[in-house]
Amino acid sequence: MSIQYAILGFLSWKPSTGYDLKKLFEESTFMYWSGNNNQIYKSLLSLQEEGLVKNETVHQDGAPSKKIYTITEQGLTKLKSWIVSSPEVPEYKKPFLVRLAWSDLLTDEELHTLLAEYENEIQLQLVMQQERKRRGIPSPDRSPREIMVWNMITDNMISSYQNELDWIHNTTKELLKMKEKE
Repeated sequence: MSIQYAILGFLSWKPSTGYDLKKLFEESTFMYWSGNNNQIYKSLLSLQEEGLVKNETVHQDGAPSKKIYTITEQGLTKLKSWIVSSPEVPEYKKPFLVRLAWSDLLTDEELHTLLAEYENEIQLQLVMQQERKRRGIPSPDRSPREIMVWNMITDNMISSYQNELDWIHNTTKELLKMKEKE
């Protein structure tokens, strides 16, 4: 996912500053990106140069001025065009699986520890996602359909973590069966 499309999506919801966008990315369960704040501001500048967003400088008493960005009609058209384009195949790159692939180098105890630590991390992520859902994730609520879609996206994230836990349990069980046969 290009950060620029995520920014256009957020701006289609509400005008925002670069800082507001940073917070929205941090709070999102599925619109993550591994860049830094400069990437947001560079993207905003690029989007502005393309005429997809515009900004207004708001002066504040006792605080620095801030730029509030809004999406343009051209930006909405570009966002919609991207939304209806062919979806990308999901990426299932899990660094843990690369580590696990070479785990035959480990003792049984080390492998058990590795799986237990991964299980704890996944369990923590699952609990955090469930808590975010319980608290209500900041999301647009322009229509009942949009609310339902965002809730289904959250459910997708939760089920992914639950599925990963189930996989860990099955893997651990199969490893124990193998050990018993030795």
